[in-house]
Amino acid sequence: MKKLLCYLKGYEKETVLAPLFKMLEALFELFVPLVMAAVIDQGIGGSDKPYIVRMCMLLIALGVIGLVCSITAQYFAAKAATGFSTRLRHELFAHIQGLSYTEMDTLGTSTLITRMTSDINQVQSGVNLVLRLFLRSPFIVFGAMIMAFTVDAKAALIFVVTIPLLSIVVFGIMLWTMPLYKKVQAALDQVLGLTRENLTGVRVIRAFNKEEEELSRYQEKNETLTGLQKYVGRISGLMNPITYVIVNVSIIALLYTGAIRVDSGILTQGQIVALVNYMSQILVELVKLANLIITVTKAIACGNRVQSVLEVQNSMELADVEQKIETDKNAPAVVFDHVCLTYAGAGSESLTDISFTAKHGETIGIIGGTGSGKSSVVNLIPRFYDVTKGRVLVDGVDVKEYSPEVLRSRIGIVPQKAVLFAGTIAENLRWGNKEASEKECRRACQLSCADDFIEKMPDKYNTYIEQGGTNVSGGQKQRLCIARALLKKPKVLILDDSTSAVDTATDARIRRAFAEEIPDTTKLIIAQRISSIQSADRIIVMDEGKISGFGTHEELMKTNAIYQEVYNSQIKGGGDFDENRGGEQA
Repeated sequence: MKKLLCYLKGYEKETVLAPLFKMLEALFELFVPLVMAAVIDQGIGGSDKPYIVRMCMLLIALGVIGLVCSITAQYFAAKAATGFSTRLRHELFAHIQGLSYTEMDTLGTSTLITRMTSDINQVQSGVNLVLRLFLRSPFIVFGAMIMAFTVDAKAALIFVVTIPLLSIVVFGIMLWTMPLYKKVQAALDQVLGLTRENLTGVRVIRAFNKEEEELSRYQEKNETLTGLQKYVGRISGLMNPITYVIVNVSIIALLYTGAIRVDSGILTQGQIVALVNYMSQILVELVKLANLIITVTKAIACGNRVQSVLEVQNSMELADVEQKIETDKNAPAVVFDHVCLTYAGAGSESLTDISFTAKHGETIGIIGGTGSGKSSVVNLIPRFYDVTKGRVLVDGVDVKEYSPEVLRSRIGIVPQKAVLFAGTIAENLRWGNKEASEKECRRACQLSCADDFIEKMPDKYNTYIEQGGTNVSGGQKQRLCIARALLKKPKVLILDDSTSAVDTATDARIRRAFAEEIPDTTKLIIAQRISSIQSADRIIVMDEGKISGFGTHEELMKTNAIYQEVYNSQIKGGGDFDENRGGEQA
């Protein structure tokens, strides 16, 4: 948590002025009991109405000045806290964007969302309250004790006993609850993760009639979170009653001692009222301090969680973006040289000894069953993951020698899951090239056959797309994503099963357009349908993380049993086949 305080840099003035004005407010507040004592002893006791009026005006003045100081302190505290949280949120978001897929997979999306939102909000509240109350409350507590000594030293000894007792209770409960709040936030992560999973997969859940099962899972996680919160709440709830008991016993002792000393003529009635007021001030401030400590405890726990994400280092060694890369024009576009891949935490290799070469302008098809490693292969080209053995070369240079920006500027990728963002069609397309002209956008859409449906829309390229593309079909989303990748004018184009929701005729038109319009672009096409890759220059058949076959359609039909099985099941309408070995039936 201490390391996060560097994000308060630039708000040094606010972090000093906020507590300063709060202490000024507290100083004026400490004079109020003395004024009240004077009103009772001299004004009421002496029936001096003009004196009472003057003292009442002084009380109003102290209240107004205190209010102005309080508002000013609140302004500076809020400015510093919101500025701090804004900087921290920006820094955390930028840090997450810089992490590799390995770290993202390890941390988990739900955890990152919680730390970006709930945790930083808690830290912001903690900073705000610390600037306002962390100095004010102790100042009033010890100030009230000192002022009590100025009134009567013997009666003030009660304060000396009360304050340590209250401090033990407050700080003891704080130390007890701090680790528990970490568990609460971890349980909140799980609830958020399950919520996100259910909202994302709501159609699948309904299709398989799993609503009751998911409700049961959610209820279980929610009850765990509720139980933890109740347990921490019960411990934190002890603070107020225990402090009230200690302070009220102290007030009783103070009244008893004061009554004896008033009867002896040592103290006046006004001085006793002043002492009781000081004790009440201590009670109020310690309750505030107790609530502050609860909030600060939560903030520290949340701050440590945020800090733990900021301390996660990218497992990839990234080259300098300004480093000049000399590529070999005669080298193949993509080379896999005995590549192996093991995902973080996995027990075995996902890819084993993958070797192949893709020449410039060549079309490489990749086919295989679910989990055979097709997507893993293409994810290594833009270096979403690092190989554990071997090398991946683009234009004759190891991908590890490129900076991510330079490498990915050469590669266009249409992921397995089509992703669109909230905005117009034109805005989504220009993710590929923000400088693209309207003519270039139209041309890319013609190549991807997206112009078929765009031209039928009332606003055409200005049609608004909802977040996630919920107002267009799956095939339309895929075609827009292909157009977006084409606008980038990549040297290597990767299509990861990106025409699965497109009909066969449109799929054929897209492939024909690629062959005619972008012949110099190297294309790697992952597909489940044989028809999508049948005309490719060469085809890779994946099976359990290994290359089972590599060659043209005709060669594989003669030599590769898995490919023959897929072909027979899809093209000739043969019987079902083993998906784990041969793909999916069309």
